[in-house]
Amino acid sequence: MDEANRIINSIKSGNIAPVYFLMGEEPYFIDLISDYLEAHVLTEVEKGFNQMVFYGRDTDVQSIISNAKRFPMMSEKQLVIIKEAQDLSRSIENLIDYVKNPQPSTVLVLNYKLKSLDKRKALYKALKSSNAVVLESKKLYDNKVANWIKSNLNSKNYNIDLKAAHMLVEFLGNDLGKINNELSKLRIVCSDNRTISAEAVELNIGISKDFNNFELRKAIGQRQRKKAFLIVEYFSKNPKKNPFILTVTLLYSYFTQLMFIHTLRNKNPKEISSAIGVSPYFVSEFIAASANYSMKNISKILEELRNFDLKSKGVGATSAMTNRDLYNEMLCKIMD
Repeated sequence: MDEANRIINSIKSGNIAPVYFLMGEEPYFIDLISDYLEAHVLTEVEKGFNQMVFYGRDTDVQSIISNAKRFPMMSEKQLVIIKEAQDLSRSIENLIDYVKNPQPSTVLVLNYKLKSLDKRKALYKALKSSNAVVLESKKLYDNKVANWIKSNLNSKNYNIDLKAAHMLVEFLGNDLGKINNELSKLRIVCSDNRTISAEAVELNIGISKDFNNFELRKAIGQRQRKKAFLIVEYFSKNPKKNPFILTVTLLYSYFTQLMFIHTLRNKNPKEISSAIGVSPYFVSEFIAASANYSMKNISKILEELRNFDLKSKGVGATSAMTNRDLYNEMLCKIMD
């Protein structure tokens, strides 16, 4: 995220490189930079003659080089964008000579998504030793996504409740493209007070603020049996929005974090936050939950959750077991 912002700020200041090689598992940052270049390198008038967009599956490296070596018409620069450049992975090394000696008036942008160049190969070394800009866009860890959401909204002068941010992460995972699309909707409906609340997420994204895995985790941690059973009852009636396998996976991660807290010598909240990868805002909740479950309890619960993971896939479960049965039995095993 910081590297993507640094690249955009450099472009804003007029430092435009002749080659941008944007690669990696997270498409969001690749698109962010590529779209910014497309919007700002040329004026609308200049784009007619000097902007070309190709797709990797429909072109080849030699054609890219030929177009990149052209001179711009009535403009200082031309922009050549290659989308889905990963489709050229078998021949992409043939760009080496161009990268070493690029056309100064051309801005060549290669969007190489969902994979990265082999850093041992000559093309990567040539890119790094030239005036090219290389971005390796990595997936954010789940525990970093809520902060990214907050930062994304703050940059647009919006705020978000921490609970609302975590609801989005739980529902959408770490797919920043999907999250960004949902944030765009939320910014429109919350434009009056510029604060996105859990209620706004519930009304507009379809996530219940009271019946979700975030609240289930909290209820289990506090040993609130009635609330936990109400939540899984809701889940069993809405299986498409609340898949059992997702709940089991998240609870397994949760109890693994509680187990880790027991192993820490330093119980300082800041140290715990860093060690288990949760926001400092939620550390007190985790500490309280760890007091409600001993290491021995947690060890048994983790074993049970592994069993329920198998049962959800049809291993060791009777054919008559419903989703509701699985949820209720799982809660009994955890909270008894």
